[in-house]
Amino acid sequence: MITFRWFGPLDPIPLTHIRQVPAVRGIVSSLFDIHVGEPWPLDRISALRAEVERHGMSLSVIESIPVHEDIKLGRSTRDRFIDNYCESVRNMGRAGVPVLCYNFMPVFDWMRTDLARRLDDGSTALAYDDAALAKVDLSRGTADLPGWATTYTAEALKKLLDAYRSVSEDKLWENLAYFLVQVVPVAAAAGVRMALHPDDPPWSIFGLPRIITSGAALDRVTDIVDDPANGITFCAGSLAADPKNDLPAIVRGLGSKSRIHFVHLRNIKRTGPRSFQETAHPSERGDIDMRSMIATLHETGFEGPIRSDHGRMIWGEKGQPGYGLHDRALGAMYLHGLWEGIAGG
Repeated sequence: MITFRWFGPLDPIPLTHIRQVPAVRGIVSSLFDIHVGEPWPLDRISALRAEVERHGMSLSVIESIPVHEDIKLGRSTRDRFIDNYCESVRNMGRAGVPVLCYNFMPVFDWMRTDLARRLDDGSTALAYDDAALAKVDLSRGTADLPGWATTYTAEALKKLLDAYRSVSEDKLWENLAYFLVQVVPVAAAAGVRMALHPDDPPWSIFGLPRIITSGAALDRVTDIVDDPANGITFCAGSLAADPKNDLPAIVRGLGSKSRIHFVHLRNIKRTGPRSFQETAHPSERGDIDMRSMIATLHETGFEGPIRSDHGRMIWGEKGQPGYGLHDRALGAMYLHGLWEGIAGG
């Protein structure tokens, strides 16, 4: 199923517009006003689903219920936040939403250093460069940075970064395992499939540990709790930023175990070591063979939700970087066409 991310009632792109993209039948959304760590009420999830269905589509994925930093840090308070997370997952199941996309990135979600890189065709796109990241001044907190559910003042950010200095990659793996051992059985009982998103970009930033960076890491995640409910979000753009990642091999490995529960497909062009820019979706525009991605997903029997990931800003559109309407709609139709051509319908 081709899906489309919608940022709720405050999104400048209404569901009435998304419904007009011929291939799109599912919506990926979230509740954006609930404090991280608090449980999500059933009535709020049900209301979100009802609003989507009122526009002739289904609420296919929640992206995401953020994981509280105390869980990632392994603090003594984590059990309370894990209990709240479990209640949110139960309420997802009660509301009939089948897939939860989440991440385990410390402090920062996806990171870019340029939100409007001008491409040769005049469009703008998101871009990342490690050298530019080194110049980012964190003394002002996170207010000027993109991408995540929580913003931090300079003082709060400093305390959080200091706390992570004692968290190694091994310790972060331990804390992820502690989380999964408690949450996955709840998800399985609720009929919810957990879909862990790779780190974006797939390497350490600001000296913080990042562990979900490769096919081997994703395999390790699914082995922590060997249950079909414990799966991943295959994000081509995130993984492709590291040229060592063999994307078709990752799909075959995880797909053969039916552990890919959600797919993000976008194209990127690597512009140097730990440097890339996002592009239009077609294969010739970047370093990812999109036809190969769709063909391999079909080969492994994938039948879940796929969304066109970040898009460029084109045709003079203004909006949230990476999440305009026009280029994501083009991407959705491109992916639909590839799937139809390969699957035969």
